[in-house]
Amino acid sequence: MYVVIIFGLVLGSFFNVVGLRIPLQQSIAGPRSACPNCQRNLTPRELIPVLSYLIQYGRCRGCRTLISPLYLLVETMTPLLFVFAFLQIGWNVELMIAWTLISLFMIIFVSDITYLLIPDKLLLFFGGIFLIERILFPLQPWWDSLLGAISAFVLLLLIERLSDGGLGGGDMKLFALIGFVLGTKLVLLSFIVSVILGAFFGLIGLVCGFLKKEKPIAFGPFIGLGTLITYFYHLEIMNWYISLFS
Repeated sequence: MYVVIIFGLVLGSFFNVVGLRIPLQQSIAGPRSACPNCQRNLTPRELIPVLSYLIQYGRCRGCRTLISPLYLLVETMTPLLFVFAFLQIGWNVELMIAWTLISLFMIIFVSDITYLLIPDKLLLFFGGIFLIERILFPLQPWWDSLLGAISAFVLLLLIERLSDGGLGGGDMKLFALIGFVLGTKLVLLSFIVSVILGAFFGLIGLVCGFLKKEKPIAFGPFIGLGTLITYFYHLEIMNWYISLFS
């Protein structure tokens, strides 16, 4: 369990770097992480996941500028989700796919919240990983991956056309990738759950004044949350839905 937590903490810190740099076409290998305000290179003691943020009270040690809580959120949620997946699945081959999904969504959370962008390069990279995983551990039947990808892309393309650009191209490609991983039934359920979550929190944001009608919102985080809820609780959701008509 401790290994899973440490693994998640390290990856969570790395996901912040990937999510912030890839949309800007920057290398994730260098340069060293620096304060976005004073441009001072961070020391190793300032790069300890979660602890550095808490010890420094969420401020840069140099210029005392507030550090975005996004860093802390991603570094905290990644190990928690990794542990949750482990407790739900155990040491099973499916755990690899669950951790890959979580990794993808954490990076998308950073990039979409920050830039309103889901980079094609990111989807291509994870598409290659998922392709290998589904070749090694295919859905039953195997062609459900292909049908899921095509169904999701066509559905969102139709919605995009009918809504006159209501969805971004990144969202469509992301759902196609999710369809490949989860199959036809689960990707459709994932879409429904994601839309409900987006509408619910979007309405709360409008009422509370956090969001403006004319400003676009990041749908990627809701896709990630909706997909993970579907991935882990699809049987419970389906049984609850069936019980409404029985």
